Amino acid sequence: MASHASSLFIIAMLAAPVAAQQTPATVPPTAATALTSYQSSGRDLLRELVETNTTPSVGSTTKAAEQLAARFRAAGFPASDVQVVGPDTGVDAKDRNLVVRYRGAGRRPPVMLLGHLDVVEAKREDWVRDPFTLVESDGHFYGRGTLDMKSADAAWVAALLRMKKEGIVPAGDYVLALTAGEEEGGNNGVQWLLAHRRDLLAGVAYVLNGDAGGGELHDGKPMSMDVQAAEKVYQSYDVVARNPGGHSSQPRKDNAIYALAAALGRIAAYEFPVQTNAVTRAYFARTADLGDPSLAADMRALGAAETPDPAAGERVAAHSPYLNAQLRTTCVATLLEGGHAPNALPQRAAALVNCRIMPGVEPRDVERALRAVVADTSVVVSPADTAKPSPPTALPAALERTIQSVVASLWGPLPVVPDMETGATDGLYLRNAGVPVYGLTGLFVDLNVPEDTRAHGLDERIGVKAYYDQLEFTYRLLKAL
Repeated sequence: MASHASSLFIIAMLAAPVAAQQTPATVPPTAATALTSYQSSGRDLLRELVETNTTPSVGSTTKAAEQLAARFRAAGFPASDVQVVGPDTGVDAKDRNLVVRYRGAGRRPPVMLLGHLDVVEAKREDWVRDPFTLVESDGHFYGRGTLDMKSADAAWVAALLRMKKEGIVPAGDYVLALTAGEEEGGNNGVQWLLAHRRDLLAGVAYVLNGDAGGGELHDGKPMSMDVQAAEKVYQSYDVVARNPGGHSSQPRKDNAIYALAAALGRIAAYEFPVQTNAVTRAYFARTADLGDPSLAADMRALGAAETPDPAAGERVAAHSPYLNAQLRTTCVATLLEGGHAPNALPQRAAALVNCRIMPGVEPRDVERALRAVVADTSVVVSPADTAKPSPPTALPAALERTIQSVVASLWGPLPVVPDMETGATDGLYLRNAGVPVYGLTGLFVDLNVPEDTRAHGLDERIGVKAYYDQLEFTYRLLKAL
């Protein structure tokens, strides 16, 4: 975890607005407005990525990486600077990574641009549309990965290809890494690169992670640009009920499925206590007057006090799942199995409970809390994996000023705000390897509207205008750096 001084530095660097020259935002294409060549290429890239299945079960990040690598080589990047790397044999050979180095003038250290190519599973029968066909409808692009996170992957690629075409030599190298395994944690691409090809990341000063941060909308209007400075800790727990079982013709009260169902009901009803940290306090303080007026006073109170007012926290948390996740550790059942035969009493019933733990909270304390909530000796709670802490990263003043200037050039003088990612990203492996990571993407969404936050869910989508603005923001940011 960051020291108190580092925490204050995060707040100070992200609190002060920076003046910037404003120019009009990109014009959203309509039926009467033709796409620019850059928007068209960005749309083609998004289509290619969405329509290349990269799910863990039947997809291949290797295929997506090779398709993108061909684009970079065709654009004039030396073959030695465009590499598809990862496991060469076995089932993991389908989970390789793309690493591209864009050579700069050497006036600053290299900057890494991070994204992941894999996506979570999507069943066609559950979706209104084919999840692996990019569909433009009602002002949105639909398809698995549009939000998480192939739009950001496409934006990185489109910006670098445009810069190459225009003959731009950046001040220093860019190292693009589009990786495998982020969603499933199997053959994780960032871990593989750190263990086997760290030479490809040589000299990197910091990472811009397109899998976090981004613009917030309120009532359809840009509210702030969030930069991820912290993230919650991912930890799952097995919750298992066991029983001797027997013949289903002679039911008994101590049924493993019923015991598990009761335990999960108690977990569902339990709320971990409200808490804040330096990053979330800065977030609440800076956005209190930008969103729902009914929350302003409570958000200011949460931003001002190291010990949060529980009542204020509960009122803010009740507003949306996003704000609730900013204020407490959360645990939710995500997988379920039970029984072994249709004519037998169950001998075992099990669930996976996935927790997103506030930074600084010990996973063993969460485990103890779950055991206390379950309160049944026939149900065992145990860790299903090993938690990996992800310490906060303070944003340098110069980078903050650059981000603010580029944001202002598109959307006006919006505040740049520290953000705690409620999920987990591959940035944690780089942070733990000593490389600073800043979560940032130019995509705007309304985090408090479930219809706009469909990552991992049905009919995933992003706004068409939001995507084209993301393309322009990414290009301007990489030029400005």
